[in-house]
Amino acid sequence: MRDWRVSAGLAAGLTLMAMLLSSAAPAREPAAAATDQVHRIGSFTVAFRPDTQTLARLSPMAGFDFVPSGRGAERRGDGYVHIGDVHLRLRVGGGGWRDFASANARRPIRPLAPRGDELARADISGTMGEGFPLAIERAWLRQGDALVMRVTLANAGTAPVEVGGMGLPMVFDNIITDRNLEQAHAQANFVDPYIGQDAGYLQVTRLNGQGPALLVLPDGRTPLEAYRIIREKGNAGPGDLFTDRTRRLQTAEGFYDWMIASKAMAEPGAGEPWNPPTGFTLAPGERRSFGVRFVAAPAIRAVEPTLMAQRRPVVIGIPGYVVPSDAPADLFVKAPQPIREVAIFPAGAMRLERVPGPAGWARYRVEAKGWGRARVAITYADGSIQTVHYYLTKPLAQVSADIGRFTTTRQWFDDPRDPFRRAPAILSYDREADRVVTQDQRVWIAGLSDEGGAGAWLAAAMKQLDHPDRAEIAKLERMIDETIVGKLQVAEGPQAGGVRKSLFWYDPKTFARYYDKSIDWSSWASWDAKQAADLGRSYNYPHVAAAHWVMYRLARNHAGLVRRHDWRWYLEWAYRTTVAMMRDAPHYAQFGQMEGEVFLEILLDLQREGMTREAAEVERLMRARADHWRTLRYPFGSEMAWDSTGQPEVYAWMRHFGHSREAEITREVILGYDPAIPHWGYNGNARRYWDFLYGGKVKRIERQIHHYGSALNAVPLFDAFRRDPADFHLLRVAYGGFMGGITNVDREGFASAAFHSEPDMMRWDPYSGDYGMGYFGHAYAAATYLVRHPELGWLGFGGTVRDANGAIEIVPHDGARRRLFVAPAGQWITLAAGRIRSARWLPAARRIELLLDPADATTPAARLSVEAPAGGPAFVPDRGVPERGFHSVPLSAEVTRLVLAPR
Repeated sequence: MRDWRVSAGLAAGLTLMAMLLSSAAPAREPAAAATDQVHRIGSFTVAFRPDTQTLARLSPMAGFDFVPSGRGAERRGDGYVHIGDVHLRLRVGGGGWRDFASANARRPIRPLAPRGDELARADISGTMGEGFPLAIERAWLRQGDALVMRVTLANAGTAPVEVGGMGLPMVFDNIITDRNLEQAHAQANFVDPYIGQDAGYLQVTRLNGQGPALLVLPDGRTPLEAYRIIREKGNAGPGDLFTDRTRRLQTAEGFYDWMIASKAMAEPGAGEPWNPPTGFTLAPGERRSFGVRFVAAPAIRAVEPTLMAQRRPVVIGIPGYVVPSDAPADLFVKAPQPIREVAIFPAGAMRLERVPGPAGWARYRVEAKGWGRARVAITYADGSIQTVHYYLTKPLAQVSADIGRFTTTRQWFDDPRDPFRRAPAILSYDREADRVVTQDQRVWIAGLSDEGGAGAWLAAAMKQLDHPDRAEIAKLERMIDETIVGKLQVAEGPQAGGVRKSLFWYDPKTFARYYDKSIDWSSWASWDAKQAADLGRSYNYPHVAAAHWVMYRLARNHAGLVRRHDWRWYLEWAYRTTVAMMRDAPHYAQFGQMEGEVFLEILLDLQREGMTREAAEVERLMRARADHWRTLRYPFGSEMAWDSTGQPEVYAWMRHFGHSREAEITREVILGYDPAIPHWGYNGNARRYWDFLYGGKVKRIERQIHHYGSALNAVPLFDAFRRDPADFHLLRVAYGGFMGGITNVDREGFASAAFHSEPDMMRWDPYSGDYGMGYFGHAYAAATYLVRHPELGWLGFGGTVRDANGAIEIVPHDGARRRLFVAPAGQWITLAAGRIRSARWLPAARRIELLLDPADATTPAARLSVEAPAGGPAFVPDRGVPERGFHSVPLSAEVTRLVLAPR
């Protein structure tokens, strides 16, 4: 995210903060034109445009429409796609590929008399373009409570016609432009794909997280083979007909094609597609039909029950679809027909073993044998195929070690001749060039601040929270002493604690020989020294506060790791950073900050340490923010027009100050943009599609796979689950985001900003960018969860479970082994020092037994806290001395056994 006050050029194109703080254009009420054909199907009001018979309205309630009907007038005419349009790439008799698009140049369609349950039918061949070699009919049908669109291709010629690409545009109202936040949350929606072949579907959810949700399902054999962006006309390649004239912005993600066939859509140099690309050939006289069904789910949590009711196959991965090599997972499959075969691609990447499962479900134990992307293909009795997408990785503790090593060696910058005095520091990294980024047009990326510049060193700092390494900590101590405090952060005076926007800037007069002449330095993002020194961007402050806080925790709870300063010095600097944000950056501080939970942790630690004056000041400042948020229906503004960044901190303070209703609204809003889908890339993937512009090497609007929002938004969902352990959906989505951010880390420890999901790339961005904000969420939330699902039985999220004669044992594999939630007991166990080797829950005795690792040189004692977030009493350990809100338990050379039970 950027400070838009310096961007006159981009501000002209994006509606951003002005949209939030000034009067927005009036909301457009979904309404059919006088001549539209209107029908009632189940809970939907449906309308078709009479000229094109494309979908004009799909409204389940007054004031809301899944399609952008309120923009119907501006989106009429050539070049605007709608649901009901078709994209085809064809060739005849082995000739060259040609593209045909029904919306490119509208021509009259030929209406046909509806038959049976058809609502409308037409021959749309005439609008496909000159030389179209097929006949194409499209029908709209009512089938029970579902609307069905069916497209039939017919070859009336004498030569075979090969279909190498077929897309059905999916046009939903994801346009936030000209809406304020309240209007956007009430009226706009987001779309998430399950790119699962014959079992694929789209999930369309309202921004406010409320029902109903819309499911777009295959009708007949209509695989969701790929999901391809419909590029903005004018920004597409020459001759590209698969475009739309709607402007793609931070306020408008764009529309996508449901790709039934994609064989001829391959892009040179692109990574492997999600599914093998296919095509098909129509012989002379042959016909083939495809279609989709539009079905309402009463709520987001009812998506899977609705799929089952529609006799669609459902898979549930526990704990998700990212599988470390030391932590087997489970895959549960419920389908209306038998499983014929299960195959793994690439061969040998995984091991699937059928194990006993609950009635009605097939259960497979999943073990990672390789590394990277993998795919499970389930073939059913009718020959249909469902694909489930996995990512295989190292044990989480090893991933953490890799991050620490890479950031403090390959990304370590210690050049005393640097004219910007950035040394010593951990700089952004370009994996493509395999070197640190010392200059970029977007100066913050090389300037150690903002998300794109602070991400690398924040990841290195957060890695130390649960995996401290003395050599790495020594480098961080140097960076804090010599570069952060005094350079990036004001060290003294009335603005002490203030954080600058960048330590790199563009000044050709002073540093004429430094700058790369191949870079365009005329951009608004090439700040001068004055702009770089500005203290007014609040989003820069949590990164610095988090670094100070981690060092405080290490100094306070471990022996000999931190040597330059004592714990108080770091906690005081964390406090100063918090206060400085409110003093020097009040404008954006009115919004939730990424990593904003760190301010709550700082407050709690100030209280534990008896620093009552400082704690009172922080609480006063944060209460004022919370009181302001309570006056807003959706208090999730930011420097962007819409964002998925501020909700976690808003949730944290609402909970802290006892505002349950506002916290619950926030939780549901997160679920509106953070789905549970059987795909490692989309499961728990909090929506983000603009930050490649500001932190990536490949700069464009594009749905990002596991940008930092995934792990950050997992934090409040985990908390919400601990308060309501019956809400299993929360845990699944949270764990998807928590693990999703690990996929950004390559085998050597380089962490990418995000994955490019468009078919022309399908690979990780080469820049480290803002990855560290996500790793904050991962490190902060790392925990193991023991749950008993009423249908699936005993399950472990982050740990392996064994039922030993009624004693339920769980062995943590979450990487940290410092946090455990025993859901049946409602107990949240956290260790500020020490590690959990294993735990047992004894339901009959209502007792938890913990085994803790032996002492080591820096951890002579465990510091343990037990809470009961869902209510009721917290269990009490059978040993330990109360100390600053923890129980301090001496460790020995042997494993330590603790028993937790009600008082």
